[in-house]
Amino acid sequence: MKKIVMTGGGTSGHVTPNIALIPELKALGCHIEYIGSKDGMERQLIEAEGISYHGISAGKLRRYLSMKNISDMFQVLGGLRQSVSLMRRIRPDIVFSKGGFVSCPVVWAAWFCRVPVVIHESDITPGLTNKLSMPFARKVCYTFPESGKHIPKEKGVLTGLPIRKALLRGNKAMGRMICGFEDDKPVLLVMGGSQGAVRINEAVRKSLGRLVREFNICHICGKGNLDGQYESIKGYRQFEYIRDDLAHILALADIVVSRAGATTIFELLALKKPNLLIPLSRQASRGDQILNAESFRRQGFSMVLADEELTPDTLADRVRTLYENREDYRKAMAGYGQANGTHEVIKVLEEFMQQKARA
Repeated sequence: MKKIVMTGGGTSGHVTPNIALIPELKALGCHIEYIGSKDGMERQLIEAEGISYHGISAGKLRRYLSMKNISDMFQVLGGLRQSVSLMRRIRPDIVFSKGGFVSCPVVWAAWFCRVPVVIHESDITPGLTNKLSMPFARKVCYTFPESGKHIPKEKGVLTGLPIRKALLRGNKAMGRMICGFEDDKPVLLVMGGSQGAVRINEAVRKSLGRLVREFNICHICGKGNLDGQYESIKGYRQFEYIRDDLAHILALADIVVSRAGATTIFELLALKKPNLLIPLSRQASRGDQILNAESFRRQGFSMVLADEELTPDTLADRVRTLYENREDYRKAMAGYGQANGTHEVIKVLEEFMQQKARA
């Protein structure tokens, strides 16, 4: 039986593409084990898939000077020792890394133990973790065509992003029942990522007076961000987080407002959902979401509103414009030929597993 170790964590964007690959790998007869952080959100998501999970010490990798870099370095070294021990015990044929700070020691340990490594980069420019992992990888799968210039030519493979099949099987009627919407107004879905988005939450709630006249609104606002004073507004439903029912909510949505994480926007592309992207600003991130959003805007898949320009009025105006032009966005997305990269990534992994079997 072929054995594969998967890793990645910190945010759902570093986990859900792995979840998309799991059914395909199981169908190939692979035994899968997962290495993540001890207390990371990835543990719950992966254990729900019935996969053996191993938690290791994980220190955050920072681009800036901080005293925490010293203590976190010891955690990274501890995670490296634990990963080497796991590699020797599991003896995998291959390691697949989706990124996030927990994955670095796993990749380094695999290289040390002579296990082939394949990593995947979702964003246009590689994050710090993948930059540190890339020298130790045999192949680097990537999502955006623009990413090729940032990756060694002999290692790079344009695959697109793995998308969960379950996400494509949503039921609109189920989504309406979950939200409790009673009329047939178009549905606006607002989501700010697995951690929520405070600025988007505030802008949506301050513009509800305008928006609910035209839309039913499903608002995924993040853990701890529910606000009871808005519960009585007809046509507005808020959730902290939606996991198993997300496919139904997406099936119900006519248009979507979202941050611009790569996993989310490629899921919207696969579902052909017209969307308004509000990327994290450079003050709050390394700017990857801005590049992601600009690529989608340029291809006609998305409308973009800069975080610095976000107000209740600009949000309401852009949402209305997006809905009026929704068919143009659907048409552009329908012409994209690589919305789901699951099979392309599986092909890369299969190649290395076959090489190992022949050795």
